[in-house]
Amino acid sequence: MELLLTEDQLKRMVKNTSKRINEDDHPSSMAKQQLFLIATMAYKMWEILDESEELDNWMESKIAQSEQSLSSVVKSYLYDEFKDNVGGPNIDPDELVIGK
Repeated sequence: MELLLTEDQLKRMVKNTSKRINEDDHPSSMAKQQLFLIATMAYKMWEILDESEELDNWMESKIAQSEQSLSSVVKSYLYDEFKDNVGGPNIDPDELVIGK
């Protein structure tokens, strides 16, 4: 099974997502759109990728960079939420382990 996504299809996907998330509702709505798109495309890629299939090195590198970038954002966000809501002890966000 292959997933072929044209530029027009991607634009429509973003446009449809924009309709669901009103940009005036919250200043981070663009981030929510982008996260939705990332999650959707990652899931589709995960679905079609065979366990034994190997990707080109540059593809694996981009996926690894994306995972590290998103992990940094999530760790920081979780730490800020913890600090704001609990005011607990100092925790280094780099020490948080997510999904491992």
